Amino acid sequence: MRTAYSVETVRTAERELMARLPDGALMQRAAAGLAAACADLLGRVYGSRVVLLVGSGDNGGDALYAGARLARRGAGVTAVLLVPGRTHAGGLAALRRAGGGVAGPGAAEELIGRAHLVVDGIVGIGGKGGLRADAAPLAALAEASRAAFVAVDLPSGVEADTGEVRGAAVRADLTVTFGTHKPGLLIDPARAYAGAVRLVDIGLELPDEPELEALQHADVAELLPVPGAESDKYRRGVVGIAAGSARYPGAAVLAVAGALRGGAGAVRYVGPAGDAVISRFPETLVSDKGPEQAGRVQAWVVGPGAGDDAATVAEVLGADVPVLVDADGLRLADMGAVRARTAPTLMTPHAGEAAALLGVPREEVEGARLAAVRELAGRYRATVLLKGSTTLVGDSGGGAVRVNPTGTAWLATAGSGDVLSGLAGSLLAAGLSAVDAGSVAAYLHGLAGRFAADGAPVGAHDVADAVPGAWRDVRDAMS
Repeated sequence: MRTAYSVETVRTAERELMARLPDGALMQRAAAGLAAACADLLGRVYGSRVVLLVGSGDNGGDALYAGARLARRGAGVTAVLLVPGRTHAGGLAALRRAGGGVAGPGAAEELIGRAHLVVDGIVGIGGKGGLRADAAPLAALAEASRAAFVAVDLPSGVEADTGEVRGAAVRADLTVTFGTHKPGLLIDPARAYAGAVRLVDIGLELPDEPELEALQHADVAELLPVPGAESDKYRRGVVGIAAGSARYPGAAVLAVAGALRGGAGAVRYVGPAGDAVISRFPETLVSDKGPEQAGRVQAWVVGPGAGDDAATVAEVLGADVPVLVDADGLRLADMGAVRARTAPTLMTPHAGEAAALLGVPREEVEGARLAAVRELAGRYRATVLLKGSTTLVGDSGGGAVRVNPTGTAWLATAGSGDVLSGLAGSLLAAGLSAVDAGSVAAYLHGLAGRFAADGAPVGAHDVADAVPGAWRDVRDAMS
C-alpha cells in the first residue's frame, strides 16, 4: 500500500532520525537519492548542463548537494540563487568544491535555455500560497524549455498537506520525494504538477496510520470476495438496486450491470425500468413492489436516475442494511435520516454534487478535494466516495483517506458513475466495509476504464464489460 503523511508528521520523524545520525547525514541521504534520479533521467551525466533553482530552505540544500554529486561526475552545474544571503551554506560550499558555478536570477533565462536538466529547489514542503513573484518566471522558463524539470520533494508552489494549488507552481516532469509521499503528490490538482514520482527511502520511522493511503493490486486482491465451496447466492450476498425512472431507464441498466460484476450472489432490481433491466440482464430478480417488499437483500443502491422519487430514497434509507446513495439520491436524501442510520452508508458524489451538498461553488471542491471529502463525511456521518480525477474515500470516523490510483479521464462519460455505484453496492452486499467497498470498486472501475478505453473513447457499458478483466488482472498479480 502506498501511504502519505502530513508535513508535521514528516518533520517530527526527521527530527527524531537526525538526533541519532551525524550532522548533515540525513540531507546527504536525500541528496544522494536526488542525484541518482537526475542521473537516470539524464542518461549521460558527463557533459550535461544542469541548472539548480535554489531557494532558502532545506530543499535548496538538497539541490546543491545533489548538484555537487553531478558536477563530480562531469556535469556542468550552475546554481541560480533566489535568496543569496540565505542559501544553504554547506550545500553551496560543496557545489563550489565540486566545480559548480553560481549565478543570479538575471542569468537564468540563458542558462535554462541551454540546460538539459533543471532542478526545482525553490520551496520546501512547508510552502503555502503558490510561488513568489520572483520565482514564478523562473519556473515558467523551465517548464517552457526543452530541459527535464525535476522537483525536490514536492513541486514548489503546491501545498503538501492538501493538494491545493493557490497560485503559480512548478510543473515537474519528475518529483523525487524523500521518506514518504506527501498528500499533495497523490491528490489533484497538485498531483498533476508532480509528473512521475520517485520515492527515496531515507530511513524515517513513521506512525502506523497515515494521512492518505492508496491501495495497490495486492491490497485489492486480499479484499476481493471469493466464494467458498459451500457458498450459495444468499451467502455471497444479495444487492438491491433502486434506480432508474421513465426518463432515465439506462441508469438502472448500468447500475445493475455494475452490480452483477461486483461479487454478490444475486441482484434485485426495484423500479420502473424493470423491462429494460430484464431484457438486458435476465438473471436479475425484478420486483415492482417497492424496496420493503422486494425480498431479502444485504445492501441497497439507491439514486441513479431516480428523478424526483424521494419516497423510494427515504424507504431505502430506513433499511437496516448498508446503503449506497448516488446521483439523484444525494439530492433527495434527508441529512437527518442519513445521520440517524446505524448501518453503514456510502455516499458517492462527483464534485458538482458535493458542492451542492456543502453549499459551496464546485471550484472550491475541485481545488480542495481532501477537505471536501472530510467535511462531507463528518456532516453526514457517512463514508463518502468523492469521484473525480483523483477519487477519494473518507469516513466520518476519521483515519486515513483512501485515494484511488487507477482512474482515467476516459471514465468521464455518461453512466460511468452508475456502473461504479452498482459495483460498490455489490461489494457492500458481499460483506466489505463501506471504506473497502468504495475503495475496491473505485480501483476496479478505474482499471476497467483503462482496459476498455485503451486510448480511445468508450461508453459506460464498455466499462462494465471490462470489470471482469480488471478483477482477473488484480487476482493474477497474486499468483
